[in-house]
Amino acid sequence: MKAKEILKTMKPYKPGKGIEGVKKEYGLDRIVKLASNENPYGFSPKVQEELPSLIQKLEIYPDGYAAAIRNKVAQFIDVSEEQLIFGNGSDEVVQIICRTFLEPGANTVMATPTFPQYRHNALIEGAEVREVPLVDGHHDLDEMVNQVDDKTRVLWICTPNNPTGVHIDKASLRSVLDRCPDHVLVVIDEAYYEYLEAEDAFDALGALEEHPNLVVLRTFSKAYGLAGLRIGYGVAHPDVINLLEPAREPFNTSTVAQAAAIIALDDQSFIHESVQKNKENKEQLMKFFDENGISYYDTQANFVLVHLPISGDEMFEHLLTKGFIVRSGEALGLPNTIRLTIGKEEDMKVIQEEMKDRIVSGVN
Repeated sequence: MKAKEILKTMKPYKPGKGIEGVKKEYGLDRIVKLASNENPYGFSPKVQEELPSLIQKLEIYPDGYAAAIRNKVAQFIDVSEEQLIFGNGSDEVVQIICRTFLEPGANTVMATPTFPQYRHNALIEGAEVREVPLVDGHHDLDEMVNQVDDKTRVLWICTPNNPTGVHIDKASLRSVLDRCPDHVLVVIDEAYYEYLEAEDAFDALGALEEHPNLVVLRTFSKAYGLAGLRIGYGVAHPDVINLLEPAREPFNTSTVAQAAAIIALDDQSFIHESVQKNKENKEQLMKFFDENGISYYDTQANFVLVHLPISGDEMFEHLLTKGFIVRSGEALGLPNTIRLTIGKEEDMKVIQEEMKDRIVSGVN
């Protein structure tokens, strides 16, 4: 058997430590997972109430066209139904884009570090990956555009960026779209869109009519808290959607996921409450960092990238023994950092003190 040569150099996605495994390994009764940017407040209680009624007729394939959720999302974000494509999380839409546009001889441009699935899927398709290092946590957009040539098929932009949390202002994104050639698909990944509150935020959906080479990605995994059901979507010109659809698996989003997403979309009070709590807890965390001389990137997401005087792995291991799972920045290409999901108020207070104790002992 002969697999693609590129796969021999790649590693499968390695998820963070699981809660039950950490409990057993460290003899702890309670673990707080702050590594995957999940919503610490769960998901809409209306979805919880309706779940029993959603788990029916599982012997029947789901609606491959996702008609009901398609209609709901189209109305909610004010686009036509023909402008939408749904995926098993927005991750799968990334895969569909790569499957559709990338191949040997083509190249794709992205920042580094950023969401790793852009690179991962591009390599599998045999495309050349051109990575441009971040500058102070931000995309170096000028250099990214400079990397574009006649063989470039896709330009990836993540805003707010994962793992740094910083966003790209509207003037900068307008400039990229104006300068990028029409043959290049520009993908703006807005997985953390609901948490974005910057006054200079770009209206990506509003730019679709003027820029038919633009795709906007969104997900129900983060603020909506439906990560376990896996459903996200892309928004683009109908011509782009028509190109993408043949590369999509026919029944790629489940019946339960589609129905739950509709209910979740209707419960905007849950989203507003979650976002407000995130904002309050984030501001308190920033205050703690400022008072203790700890630097961080100014995040517009539900997580923060924290700079440390010790290695990210050291802080990761220390917090693990105290019942907190975070993401070490060492594996993300950002030494001496951790990526920390903004959790509940009571958990944030505890982890602040644990971080402070480890930093003090590590420096002395």
